[in-house]
Amino acid sequence: MAFARKTLGRRVCGDDRPARQSTKLGPGLRRDDGRAFRSAVARLAAGLVLAGALASCGFHLRGEAHYDFETLYLNSPASQPLTTDLRRSLEGAGSAKLVPAADQAQVILDVVSVENNKQILSLSGGGKVAEFLLTKRILFRVRDSAGNDWLPTAELLVRRTYTYNDTEALAKEAQEQRLWREMQDDAVVQIVRRLQSAKKPVA
Repeated sequence: MAFARKTLGRRVCGDDRPARQSTKLGPGLRRDDGRAFRSAVARLAAGLVLAGALASCGFHLRGEAHYDFETLYLNSPASQPLTTDLRRSLEGAGSAKLVPAADQAQVILDVVSVENNKQILSLSGGGKVAEFLLTKRILFRVRDSAGNDWLPTAELLVRRTYTYNDTEALAKEAQEQRLWREMQDDAVVQIVRRLQSAKKPVA
């Protein structure tokens, strides 16, 4: 019996070193596995945060878009908020060079109009606003200096909805501004993508 107590907790097969005890953190997980899992989760979370930050500042990877033209002039009012974001995206996302004058460009991107609209989508049982609909409508065209269409006038619609409550007016106002920002980012991405369908007109 003394011998049995002395060997309890030791390895078999002639190894008299104390046996390691593996601490279980869950089904099938040891301490080392748990540490590796937490490390992987931390790296994933950091990657998602970075990706969100890049997206929020309008970042686009170079070389995403390939066009049938080499130079482009953006014909859009400088006072239009869309112009700044669209210019930044065109400079960073495609194979075409953005030039400062129409006579230097192979094609011209005309932003014909930009309209923002907010309307009531639904009412509560008490007759108060329960939901709003936000709509951004953009008309644009791609042409050459001779007026030939590479991409006829196209309409782009971006919509978002959000619920409303009078008791949360400030929070809802902030939410609305965030949605307008997201809608503009979405519109810019869609315009850049549609430029890839612009083709030189057949003579």
